[in-house]
Amino acid sequence: MNMASIRDDELPNATGIPSAARRTDISPPPALEVTEELLHALPKTDLHCHLDGSMRLKTILELAEQQKVKLLADTEDGLAQAIHMGQVCKSLDEYLVAFDVTLSVLQTAEALYRSAYELAVDAAAENVRYLEVRYSPALHLQKGLKMTTVIDSVLEGLRAAKRETGIKYGVIVCGIRHINPQTSMRLAELSVAYKNRGVIGFDLAGAEASFPAKDHKDAFQLILKNNVNCTAHAGEAFGPESISQAIHYLGAHRIGHGTRLREDGDLLNYVNDHRIPLEVCPTSNVQTGAVTSLAAHPLKFYFDYGLRVTINTDNRLITDTTVTKELWVAHKELGLSLEDLTTILVSGFKSAFLPFREKQDLLRSVNQEIATTLAAFETRPKMVRQPA
Repeated sequence: MNMASIRDDELPNATGIPSAARRTDISPPPALEVTEELLHALPKTDLHCHLDGSMRLKTILELAEQQKVKLLADTEDGLAQAIHMGQVCKSLDEYLVAFDVTLSVLQTAEALYRSAYELAVDAAAENVRYLEVRYSPALHLQKGLKMTTVIDSVLEGLRAAKRETGIKYGVIVCGIRHINPQTSMRLAELSVAYKNRGVIGFDLAGAEASFPAKDHKDAFQLILKNNVNCTAHAGEAFGPESISQAIHYLGAHRIGHGTRLREDGDLLNYVNDHRIPLEVCPTSNVQTGAVTSLAAHPLKFYFDYGLRVTINTDNRLITDTTVTKELWVAHKELGLSLEDLTTILVSGFKSAFLPFREKQDLLRSVNQEIATTLAAFETRPKMVRQPA
């Protein structure tokens, strides 16, 4: 049976009974220990990754020096502290300080190219096979760049990384909730123009409270009429009504975060029944206060209930994370097993904004790579600890 091409509800579990929660035929050896090394070696996706939140500290400092931009600190350690890297923030304003810093140096074609290239190279280094990079061109115009130049610069950087590492990628253009809907429409038109030229989707990002998704429905109507994929940040800092608007007003094919979906059982079942994937970013949700702790995160509940969940970084720099780290905390803090994690990895590839045939080929390759990697780790000699 070709596991990559059949529907979720056709996938058998260990008892032979179809299960929506179990989405891969890979059964890891029961005794195989989950380690960060193993999780690093497995093929992964990162479907929710912001360009302006995923730069290298060194790059920010070098770009600031070249562009004569004054930063909050002039060393990597100092800058990390200033942007609250990896720290739980007291408020959204505190969290957003980091984006003020990164955007201050992302206003030239060269900086955009370099940041996109380095992000893809860093992702490939932890065996991310497919990366979707999102950002809003409207936030990179402070020094007079055209939106088309912004898009082209990022795509050129990603292409260079692909030539070097083989990583597959796509760009998601973001509308911003608190910027006027007319700007979202311009960005939607840009996305349509760049369809099949590297842009694979459209998103709505930004503060949810006081900025409802339905205000931007015209932009999403243009996106849907042109058969472009779309997602939307929803249910991160606002209730399930935000998710409902993203689905029913915007037609979102995926939901970014969806942390508060559990508060509305009827909507949760709708998302499950329609196989709408959730782009889950566990550590980021703790950092921003969307959940009080990793232990309180709904990821495991969503997975156990049968929702299609994917694990992502959100902002690699600001949250100080990688996909490998996110998988590790899902195992250590939430109790997800190796079988659970491999299922989630496959769900990431299934949820990618890729054409069906290309996705099918990629899934075949990924399933084989997962099986090969697990077998290789199973046959490795066990480390024997010597008594102290």
